[in-house]
Amino acid sequence: MPTDPWHSGTRPHNLMTFVRSRMAAVNQNDPESGALSLEWVAIAIVLVAAALALAVFLGGKLGALESLIPS
Repeated sequence: MPTDPWHSGTRPHNLMTFVRSRMAAVNQNDPESGALSLEWVAIAIVLVAAALALAVFLGGKLGALESLIPS
């Protein structure tokens, strides 16, 4: 039996057990059940905006460098 943590953590039985435990916590109306809070949503928005800004910046830099390559 493999002892690789990735293999043991992604086996269908382990994933289904995790999903069932999360669903049970949500169904009990537990506020700490893992629902997305406003802070996590704000963090996600900032990360996506930063990734988009970086993509635009690097796209411009790559365009400038492509013009320097002789054809």
